[in-house]
Amino acid sequence: MLNRPSAVTVAEVLHDWRDTVAEPGVLFFGGPVSTEGALALGLLADPRDPPVGFRELYGPVGMVDLDTPVELVDGSLSRLRIFAGYAGWGAQQLEQEVARGDWYVVPSELVDLFRADPVDLWRDVLRRQPGELAWHSTRPADPDLN
Repeated sequence: MLNRPSAVTVAEVLHDWRDTVAEPGVLFFGGPVSTEGALALGLLADPRDPPVGFRELYGPVGMVDLDTPVELVDGSLSRLRIFAGYAGWGAQQLEQEVARGDWYVVPSELVDLFRADPVDLWRDVLRRQPGELAWHSTRPADPDLN
């Protein structure tokens, strides 16, 4: 989940990382599984020079090991966001949910990952999709209001 900021600042929980995270400078809810842990998603400033503790996911985006001393990472990332907890699935569960139509699988853009105000992220991503899928961006959050 990329669009659920918490009210907890990074400075309160991971003080050393406070000046490294992207705005709004808070922890994000990453999902209901193992909420005691944190995961960090980073965007490299220079893809040719990844820091210690960076594991590439795709292109310049990767996971950042929060046990790495901040001094070894600082300056090498253009953006960093920290998520408390994560979402997880059992073997083949996600594939089955996608096949059933429970999820919209659409292309992403780098700006989606680190936007300062992620509240309307879901609507904005759907709005730029072709055809009828864009219509879903106008659905109310509460289906009873439809």
